[in-house]
Amino acid sequence: MSRQSPPLYGSVDEEPAQREAFAAGEFPVAVYGLGKIGLPLAAVFAEATGEVTGVDVDPAVVAAVEDGESPVDNEPYLDTFVEVLVAEGALRATLDAHAAAADARLHVVVVPTRLDASRDPDLSAVESVLEPIAGGLDPGDLVVVESTVPPGTAAGVVEPTLADASGLRDDSFGVAFCPERTSSGRAIRDISGAYPKIVGGTDDEATRAAALVYDELTTNRVIETADATTAECVKLFEGVYRDVNIALANELARFTEEFGVSANAAISAANTQPFCDLHRPGVGVGGHCIPYYPHFLMASVSADTPLIRTARWVNHTMPEFTVETLTRRLGERGRSVETARIAVLGVAYRPGVAEKSESPGLAVAEQLIRRGADVVAVDPYVDVDVERDLDVEVDVRVDGGVRSPAFSTARLSELPGMGLDGVVVATAHPEFATIEWDRFDDLLVIDGRGLPGLDDVDHEVLTIGGREPPRSLDEPDASTDTTTDADDGGWTDVS
Repeated sequence: MSRQSPPLYGSVDEEPAQREAFAAGEFPVAVYGLGKIGLPLAAVFAEATGEVTGVDVDPAVVAAVEDGESPVDNEPYLDTFVEVLVAEGALRATLDAHAAAADARLHVVVVPTRLDASRDPDLSAVESVLEPIAGGLDPGDLVVVESTVPPGTAAGVVEPTLADASGLRDDSFGVAFCPERTSSGRAIRDISGAYPKIVGGTDDEATRAAALVYDELTTNRVIETADATTAECVKLFEGVYRDVNIALANELARFTEEFGVSANAAISAANTQPFCDLHRPGVGVGGHCIPYYPHFLMASVSADTPLIRTARWVNHTMPEFTVETLTRRLGERGRSVETARIAVLGVAYRPGVAEKSESPGLAVAEQLIRRGADVVAVDPYVDVDVERDLDVEVDVRVDGGVRSPAFSTARLSELPGMGLDGVVVATAHPEFATIEWDRFDDLLVIDGRGLPGLDDVDHEVLTIGGREPPRSLDEPDASTDTTTDADDGGWTDVS
């Protein structure tokens, strides 16, 4: 970067002049992480400023962007955005984080945050970005973290790490947090104004500078929090609210069968009261966000968190509950799960998305294999790598002997001829609503997602929580994770 570039943090310019300079590309932007959220974010920045460099560790991702192609599938408008912006020179991509940092005034971190083997937050991807940023950091730069992180990360990790590594005083550059509030399949719309932007800095000037930047990106409003830690909590609270609410719905679904009622029907009716917003029960909660955020909070506090912890346990054990229900009902039908062949419909964690993170479908498959069942997985969006995706031994002891349950994948069209005893619907992919159920022999169907088209089939259908009034597949299902936590595309996958 030419050091004639004006400072973004600590500027003496009036706000209108700073906004004009931002729109003119005088504050070059580096976006670290070009996955499902990072690339759309880089594109929106590029459209606003005309001066963005995207950084990633995956050569294929960088090469695709440099060729004007989006490596992110199923994201409306993104292909065109990338093609046009790269052709205009507004968007570039590189593997060289140090060079990108040296040229940037605004550094935006959108790399993945995961959990380690002990279910503790793993900030290694975020920390790996700080070293090159520090090497290119200059007085007046602003660093914004969009990766979801435990509370206190911006103030307690990012700022002191950058200060130590760069040799700069921590009051000569700014650090802020702006939570990404974005869903796969609608990233451009979400980033550009679907929801208010939340910003909080480690000091007032960082908050001001971040608010100015994001106000230029969004048509919605910008909410300034008291500090960066508050902004970090906002993101986590959003996810934990949903985890706890889904757990309540799942717990209701576990016992309302004793009353002979549909929990889903009761929930739908209860939600007509404006102060009630119960979510839907289901086979489990997957994705990059909801299953992770409770652990980010629990690992950050010394206080006990019984509600959050219990909710996470309830949701984590729903695949087991689902398989126990199937096992019990198969027994009542004179069949043993140990000799059954079961199809699991849906390995992706949510409909229409090619992502398997914390997949309830995979968890159901593991539970079935542990009980000796042969499992057939069906998903039109993702493939299954048995060794990587399934945490289960292939040899299972059954009735004193050893049997190796079979795990395979199949297309929908192949299922009717496979002699299935049961089906578990783990993801409500639109393609599953077209299944011709009359082509199957007598089946036990465990519906974990309220799949349309099952009300009048000639099979036994048990829906978790019971059937409810029909709803469109386009209507959001709050029991699935419709957000993505800081892109895992390209950057080091620590899962």
